[in-house]
Amino acid sequence: MKYKFPALIIKEEDGFVVEFPDLEDAFTQGDTWEEAFENAEDVLNLMLWNREENNIPIPQPSSIDEIDVPTNTTIALFKADTLEYRKLHDTRSVRKNVTIPSWLNTLAINKNINFSNLLQNALMNELGIEK
Repeated sequence: MKYKFPALIIKEEDGFVVEFPDLEDAFTQGDTWEEAFENAEDVLNLMLWNREENNIPIPQPSSIDEIDVPTNTTIALFKADTLEYRKLHDTRSVRKNVTIPSWLNTLAINKNINFSNLLQNALMNELGIEK
């Protein structure tokens, strides 16, 4: 899933704090502007992924115009793509048992079909996911 959420970047003495007003559990910091931005993208993806995994509702993002921006604070819009983030970070394997007719199993074995690879490709195709 793809998302865009506004964040407040607060300048402090020792760096920057980033808060997402619509996601109370999503916040981070960085010693530099660049580090704060990188960390913000990471925490946004991670928190949204967690909500998807646990069926926790994801709120509608506020419009940048609706957010009060205090002094020493900048507002920015951050993008998240939880599918790409999952592909990059969730490399665990899950064992699945499938049932197929014996004759189909014999033909596939004789053709040296990799069942795992075939199932992965078929699932990605069915879900419209590119490798």
